Amino acid sequence: MQIILLERIEKLGAIGDVVSVKDGYARNYLLPNKKALRANDANKKVFEANRAKIEADNAERRTAAEAQSGDVEGKQIVLIRASSNSGQLYGSVSVRDIVDGLNEQGANVAKQMIVLERPIKTLGIFDVKVNLHPEVAVNVKVNVARSPDEAELQSQGVDVMAAMFEQDVSGFTEAYDPNAEPGEIAVEETEEEGEAQA
Repeated sequence: MQIILLERIEKLGAIGDVVSVKDGYARNYLLPNKKALRANDANKKVFEANRAKIEADNAERRTAAEAQSGDVEGKQIVLIRASSNSGQLYGSVSVRDIVDGLNEQGANVAKQMIVLERPIKTLGIFDVKVNLHPEVAVNVKVNVARSPDEAELQSQGVDVMAAMFEQDVSGFTEAYDPNAEPGEIAVEETEEEGEAQA
């Protein structure tokens, strides 16, 4: 289907471009959201007549988005989630969780603005893109941890899972002495048993 774009759409074109898209994409997304018009003679005339107003409205929205970007750019939100010992979350972090975290910090964003390239299913710090306007995008950091203390460590650059693994390994090596004689361990056990029986 041939359409005329009413705003810039990533990987498609800019305002006024006549592009060809799949029918479903046009009918289900672009046309209902007033991001495009069908490319027929009548609509081309309407677009050309209103082009200056459409571009002025777009510039105004872009200016507002650039002003808002200062409130959003570089923000870090902390999400506390339960996870397994390997760092896998029980569930995942959703777009709604990110929107709620940003809005609590006074960043007035909507779900449609968040671009999650893949679901967040592990502990760690992730960069998430926020499209405030088709021409204005900023990045925020999402810190997913099991506790506020872990979140603080992660924000300082500590890999919590690696630190926990090292602690487990060092605890195991302290408990296990490969140079000890089997008899020594047995003697210690029998002494403890003797004390317990007495």
